Amino acid sequence: MLDLDLELQQGSFALQGRLTLESPVMGLFGPSGCGKSTLLRAIAGLIKPRAGQITLDGDILFDARRRIDRPPHHRRVGLVFQDSQLFPHLSVEHNLLYGFNLLPPAERRFTLAHILDLLDIGHLLQRRPRHLSGGERQRVALGRTLLAAPRLLLLDEPLAALDEGRKQQILPFLRRVQDELRLPMLYVSHAINEILYLTSHLAVMEHGQILAQGAFADVIRQDRTLNLARSLGLENVLRTTVLRHEPEAGCTTVCYDHHELHLPLSALPPGAETWIALRAADVALALRPVPDITIQNQIPGRILGLRRIADRVLAEVDIGVPILAEITLKALRDLHLTEGDAVYCLFKARAWHYLGAD
Repeated sequence: MLDLDLELQQGSFALQGRLTLESPVMGLFGPSGCGKSTLLRAIAGLIKPRAGQITLDGDILFDARRRIDRPPHHRRVGLVFQDSQLFPHLSVEHNLLYGFNLLPPAERRFTLAHILDLLDIGHLLQRRPRHLSGGERQRVALGRTLLAAPRLLLLDEPLAALDEGRKQQILPFLRRVQDELRLPMLYVSHAINEILYLTSHLAVMEHGQILAQGAFADVIRQDRTLNLARSLGLENVLRTTVLRHEPEAGCTTVCYDHHELHLPLSALPPGAETWIALRAADVALALRPVPDITIQNQIPGRILGLRRIADRVLAEVDIGVPILAEITLKALRDLHLTEGDAVYCLFKARAWHYLGAD
């Protein structure tokens, strides 16, 4: 378990906060410049706080009062940056083995063969970084970090420099790392759908402060957190199972909690599990099913809560899982919506997108 409570100053920027990583994976969410990367560098020992302490599994990494400051190479914390930072003059194989070869054999947790298979990079061994795609470089950087046997994995917006297609290729590998290696992970992003694909637990940062931490459903109910998430493009994420495909209609049908949703055609096989995402602004509400309309996804639910944000209203609706819908004040008043009302959520098929799938 990671536990920290620190104060840090860099020029005019001040960071202060307390964070406890109790779940296997936690997301760190917030806008650019809020201090997420600075916090990770402090955990890794690359920046020295002016006060506070950092402990990992009861081991003190930093304690200002007791003047303990373990150097980075003794902390056994792995940090993956968004630009991969591979050694350009070394092959993929030598990049991967750089930290591994410095470890005593007794401290090595994974073999090269294991990591090559886990990240599907065995065919890249003889290449130089300049001959890799952005997604391949990130997988190699992740592999190099894992082979150094970290006790904690810190991912600093590892997908930020990739286009959407490359992001969807990398996300499944991060899930494999999570599921197969059981390595504690702190994942930094300003894209909440990436975090929710990996974990439902997150901490939210703004202006150098941690506003809240815990389960997404609880954190998102707090006003400051909700405003921030909405400003960055709040998305709903559902875990679904592929039921069938209709290629002639360009449609894939998935199910969750006994409900079916019709989505854009996917190459995923029937029975496959997939995560799908939809912006809160793309969810419409109706008091009853709407006939003779092109929107075929109409799921019954009940309003759990209504929260006004400026000239908009965020409705939390239970459709088997909680989902957020962003509506206008006028719509709220015209439909006389209140907490507890039965409603139907309307989703355009093309508004959904797949996470972690080509």
